[in-house]
Amino acid sequence: MNSTIWLALGLVLVLEGLGPMLFPQAWRKMVLAMTQLPDATLRRFGGGIVVAGCVIYYMLRSRTGV
Repeated sequence: MNSTIWLALGLVLVLEGLGPMLFPQAWRKMVLAMTQLPDATLRRFGGGIVVAGCVIYYMLRSRTGV
């Protein structure tokens, strides 16, 4: 795999781990609240994150010219 992908994956893991490491109680409440959301809402939320990630990737890719 490309080293950039590994770097991005590592950054995602660091960012995802900060919540439960620094604020375990608030993180647990957030996860519990998300389990109560309807599937359609979670799908929209997940889709928005995917679109945002693709846009960021496209912007960085076009800026660096790679």
